[in-house]
Amino acid sequence: MKVFLVEDAPLLRQRLAALIESIGAITVGHAEGAQEAIRGIRAASPDAVVLDLHLKEGNGFDVLRALGKCSDIAFYVLTNHPAEGYRASAERLGARGFYDKSSEFDKLRAVLAAGAR
Repeated sequence: MKVFLVEDAPLLRQRLAALIESIGAITVGHAEGAQEAIRGIRAASPDAVVLDLHLKEGNGFDVLRALGKCSDIAFYVLTNHPAEGYRASAERLGARGFYDKSSEFDKLRAVLAAGAR
């Protein structure tokens, strides 16, 4: 399974990469901003994307608007802003999962592991 990370915090990006690798999946790229992510995702053709909402440039909704509904890629939002309105918007734009960074890393890991099987 190939996973692309869209996260602007380097330390968290490293933690996510380790989490992904622990399930036997591979990280095929990362981006810190929306346009960089859109280009990278198109080039890498990942099976899944782990996507933060607040980025250095643009936001995760920009990525979902561009790619979320028109692809077979599974988009999973991982954010510090788990408000219900954000969840509803992300799901409407094609996100298959929406997780809180402060408490749901294990849930995201389980979903990615199931996809890697």
